[in-house]
Amino acid sequence: MPASPPRYLWQQPGWPRLHFDFAAAGPALLRARERKGIAQGMARAIGLERVDEVSQELWMQEAMSTAAIEGESLDLAAVRSSVLRHLGGDSGGPVERHVDGLVEVIQDATLNHAQPLDADRLCRWQSALFPGGTAGIRRIAVGRFRDHADPMQIVSGRPGREVVHYTAPPSAEVPREMTAFLDWFAATTPADGRPAALDGIARAAIAHLWFETIHPFEDGNGRLGRAVADMALAQDSAAGAGAAPRLYSLSRQLLAARADYYAALQQAQSGGTDVTPFVEWFANAFAQACDAAGEVIQASLTRSRFWAAQAQRGTLNARQRKLLQRLLLAGDGGFLGGLNVEKYLKMVDASKATATRDLSDLVRQGLLHTRGQGKALRYYISVSGWTHGLDDDAAG
Repeated sequence: MPASPPRYLWQQPGWPRLHFDFAAAGPALLRARERKGIAQGMARAIGLERVDEVSQELWMQEAMSTAAIEGESLDLAAVRSSVLRHLGGDSGGPVERHVDGLVEVIQDATLNHAQPLDADRLCRWQSALFPGGTAGIRRIAVGRFRDHADPMQIVSGRPGREVVHYTAPPSAEVPREMTAFLDWFAATTPADGRPAALDGIARAAIAHLWFETIHPFEDGNGRLGRAVADMALAQDSAAGAGAAPRLYSLSRQLLAARADYYAALQQAQSGGTDVTPFVEWFANAFAQACDAAGEVIQASLTRSRFWAAQAQRGTLNARQRKLLQRLLLAGDGGFLGGLNVEKYLKMVDASKATATRDLSDLVRQGLLHTRGQGKALRYYISVSGWTHGLDDDAAG
């Protein structure tokens, strides 16, 4: 009886020698580098203080998004607190061990990218994700590669009607598979005086696909695989322009295109060792992540201009400043239904009369404008170009 044909990438005769067609993927890789250059240029234009603010925001987006891809919702206050602490800022916010662990992994991958990636480092990353040794209420193996006899599968559907999307190499083969992967990662790492073995963005794509194909841990493979890709991208950036702040959130873009992300991975893991389509897909996703970073930088510039203009108009109390910060962070149209007195009272400790005076004073200074009357009266922050999803006469 003839043997069944290979079903998965790791069963192909050429595995693990992954390759891609540069002529085919080149335009997507070039476009990604152009978008990255635009974001870096914008960052240089706004100055160091604003770059630090943008970097912090993108770090928070990365932590929130890489967890959300796996269906985990993190507390934003805990993420912000952890990011500020790890980036050297002041933070008196909440501390959650698993959030700290995730932020530490992201930090180590991107800021300590010059240090070798080895099995011990990966195992410590995985331990940091699960400080209690559990995923939910389920105990899992932490700090070591998986060693269970059951197949490692990616499954969806209800119990009894599961659909197997992918089956990883058996646990007994993981140490050998990871040795090959880590040797390749080390051999292709950019170094001073040594020509790059392959395009850095393509290398990040291949590293991510290769790691996810092995699926070496009992849990946490998605978050760790994205950290590996981030490390490869950080190494590429360092080789090109020296140390630079993190100016993108790849996981935010992967979350926004989660269905396509999973489909691209599944297609690549079910195909041959020519992974050109996945490299193209990854390069396009990275380009979009850089575009999104540009939007974050532009939002930071908008806030900076707003506060500079406000300083020329009058003084604000702490309640008013808190409100304006909240509205600016929400962005154009981000404060659903507009602001009224009742919503403001939920943000601050004040009487209704005081809240009304605060809002009227902000309108007088030109920092807010109104629409409607009586119970339908709504307040909107006055930022040039913002429409808040309203008609052109909204600023009346």
